[in-house]
Amino acid sequence: MKRVWDAPTTTDRDRKELLRGLLEEVKINVVTEENKAHVVLRWKTSAVSELDVLWRSPRSAPIRTDEETIELMRRLAVHHPDPVMAGVLNRQGRKTARGESFTASRVASLRTHWKIPRYQAPAKPPEGKLLTVDAAAKDLGVAASTLLRWLNVGFIGGEQVTSGAPWRIRMTDELKQLIVPEAPPGYVTVFQAMRLLGCRARRSCNV
Repeated sequence: MKRVWDAPTTTDRDRKELLRGLLEEVKINVVTEENKAHVVLRWKTSAVSELDVLWRSPRSAPIRTDEETIELMRRLAVHHPDPVMAGVLNRQGRKTARGESFTASRVASLRTHWKIPRYQAPAKPPEGKLLTVDAAAKDLGVAASTLLRWLNVGFIGGEQVTSGAPWRIRMTDELKQLIVPEAPPGYVTVFQAMRLLGCRARRSCNV
């Protein structure tokens, strides 16, 4: 029997046929918690064999935060502390690897895991103080909505790391000089310019 079983000409199908001819009954008891099955073989000779068959449980895919979110965190961490980063990620609808919203502690845990440095204020800040839109508007004496409109049209510059991140405006003397109580000689309002140019809409006037 062993010579036939081990012969190079014997195929797996042949071995199955041999077992069918020799076995009377096969009982299998699966023990899931132990990752094994207990097998009882009853041969046609009335002999009984018992054995345990172990198997490896399939490895589940590692749970990881998507790479795009991690890369965004690297950029945000240069400019913002963890609570602000969490707010930005949530406003963009991003979730942790387990489908949870971001909190400052979860951001900190991810930063530590991916070796992303914590935000540090620069030792020597650049010229001008970095302000929120509301603070900058108050400093310039204009409405916050006006300042946002100027940001959108490019009249003034601002910093925003990503969509949903807070706008930041660097308050410099140059920016303050753009805001004057009265228009210099030769300057007119937009609507006066439209009348002078004979335009009915700003787009057609490029103003």
